[in-house]
This record gives sequence, C-alpha cells and structure tokens, in this order.
Amino acid sequence: MAITAPTAKPVAAKKLAPLFYDGQEVGKSYYLGCSRGGGQGIKAAEMFPEDFDGILAGAPAVDFDNLYSWRASFFPLTGAVGSGDFISAGVWNSTIHDEVLRQCDGIDGVLDGIIEDPTLCQFQPDALLCDGVQNTSSSSSNTACLTAAQVQIVQDIFADYTWPNGSLLFPAMQPGSEILAAAGLYSGAPFPLSLDWFRFAVLEDPNWDASTYGIDDALLAAEKNPGDARTWPSSSSLLAGFARRGGRILTYHGLQDQQITSYNSIRFYEHLLASSNTSSSTTTQDMDQFYRFFRVPGMSHCSGGPGAWVLGQKGAAAEGIPFDAEHNLLAALVAWVEDGAAPETITGTKFVDDDAARGVAYRHRHCKYPSRSTYLGSGLDPLEELSWACV
Repeated sequence: MAITAPTAKPVAAKKLAPLFYDGQEVGKSYYLGCSRGGGQGIKAAEMFPEDFDGILAGAPAVDFDNLYSWRASFFPLTGAVGSGDFISAGVWNSTIHDEVLRQCDGIDGVLDGIIEDPTLCQFQPDALLCDGVQNTSSSSSNTACLTAAQVQIVQDIFADYTWPNGSLLFPAMQPGSEILAAAGLYSGAPFPLSLDWFRFAVLEDPNWDASTYGIDDALLAAEKNPGDARTWPSSSSLLAGFARRGGRILTYHGLQDQQITSYNSIRFYEHLLASSNTSSSTTTQDMDQFYRFFRVPGMSHCSGGPGAWVLGQKGAAAEGIPFDAEHNLLAALVAWVEDGAAPETITGTKFVDDDAARGVAYRHRHCKYPSRSTYLGSGLDPLEELSWACV
C-alpha cells in the first residue's frame, strides 16, 4: 500500500476528469503534500515518474525508517514525566528557549525571536549548568539552570543521532523548535507514530515497551524497511525518469520544525547532489533544473510559527495571499512547469495574530537553497522585504 497509494488517485482522476469537464483531457497534473505527504511526493517521482508534472513536497519525511527511529529515541533520552532528570515543558519554554535565542537569534543581525539560519548557531547548553547548585526542581514549571545530567540530555537532543560506528543515522534537531517539541518529542511520553510503527510494522509486538527502544531496534527497522517506506532516491533515479520528462520538484521546510528536523531536508538535497551516477558530478545548477528547496525561518511543522510562514501550502485555496508565483508555492510550481519560470525566492506572509482577516503583519523572502536570507544592515527595517537579500 505504501508503494501504490501515491499513484492510485492520479490515475483514477485522469480517467474521471474528462467525464466531468465535458470531455476535456487533463493537461498537467500536480501533487502537493507535507510531512508524510511530502515524502510520498518524492516516492511518486521516483516510482511513478509519469503520474505528475510537478510535485510540491513540504517537510518531506524522507529516510522514513530512520526518521521514526530518531523520533523513538527521545523517550528513553528524556525519561518519563516525573523521572529524576526529566525537563518540563516550562523549562524548555523559558530557560532553554531563552538561552537558545540569546546564543542564536542575533547571528542574523536582527533580534526578532527568529533564528534565520540555525546551521550558523552551534548551541552550547552547558551555559545553563547550575554553578555548584543542585537543581531538584525538574518537575517545576521553571528553573534558571540545569543539572549536569539535564545539560547532557539537551546536548544529545541537539546532536546528530549516530550508529555505533559513528556514521549518521539521522540529523540533529535544529535549535529554535523546542517550545513545540516540548509538547511532543520531549514530552516524557512515547511519540505515538513511532510507537505504532515499531509495535505493528517493525517488531509486530503490540505490547512492546517504548522505554526499551535502542539502536538494535533502529537497525532492524532499517533492514526490514516495512512497505519500502524509506524513500531515499538518488539523483540518477529521479533524473532518469521524472526529470527527463520535464518533471519539477519544489520542496520547503520550516526551520522551527518540531517533528522533522529541517536538517534532514538539507541532508537530502546534498545526498541528491552527490548521488549522480553520471560521468560528471551533479552541480547545484544541474539540481536547479528539476529540484529546488526553500528553507522557511520561523515556520513550524508544515505551517504555523512566528515567521512569515503562509506560502500557499494549501494550493489555490490559500487564504489572504494572491495565487501568483511570488507568494504561492503551487503557483510558482505551475509557472516553472508550464512557463519555464523557475523560482529564485518565495515570499512568505505573516498575518496579524495569524488571522488573514486582520491583515498582513509583514512579508519575508525565502531563498532557494543553498542561499540564505541575509539582513542588509543596521538602520533598515527588518520587517521590510527589501531589507534582506539572498546570499
């Protein structure tokens, strides 16, 4: 089912559309989805290159098996609520998040509560270590410092998840996502999707205890790859079918994503860049012909957050923004496929209190990777689009 699901609907839709639209045949077909839906879009491009002309994949859940192992690893790491070193949501939301912003927010030149590019910040949680004072208030809503054990937990969360030989299993969580992650991955309870994945797809044991998760479980999941769910194509496989027939892929990822680290989308882009089987290596210019990736500062998982996150994720139904290639990802994809106008930037919109009826708070241009949005200097209004440039 994991293989056939992305293709069954478009095949049926192409047959039904002429019946509804007075015999008019389908011209171009497009896919849009986020999270697992984004991953299915990548899978469709690899396995069924004839089905779609353009694919819009948000926060794609690629390297799916290892993603779910990474998610499962947090419960044994944080411990259950009330356990000795458990870090409460209140501590994450205030003490830790405040320190993250203190270390990372100003790197872009603007103190606005948004980390423009988390890859530029090497967060050092040992700044929160209690200075000779034993913190016994792990269950309290707030505390000004962390124990050595708690500092290590935070350090591990913001470090790459690796196999015993040191090779990468899954990238680190990016700093800035901790407020929402504290209610999910760091909540002191098994992450529900990973729990079901291991119980019913990997181990086939409905009584499996998530607190016992370990690297052997991750290895089994990777070896078993239930339903061929992994989704980690090479650029050669995409070029051979989907791109060769003119297919185009736009991906985007929020840099405050609390469920799938945005570093995985960077990793996937770099994997595609390095995985060509052609005689000459794939360049960013080659990638630009069929695959473009946009990082969205201040956006959570697929939507929401303090940044300019409204990008047309819902396609033509996006409220409050025009359906054009500048402001809407789907419109940008259509323009790329049908007119050859490939997007260099996407302008995100932030509404007042995230309510389109209250009007626009500000807009921000998001850059095509590997460029980053860079503040042009002191004295310019950071809420103005033209105060930033892609560098």
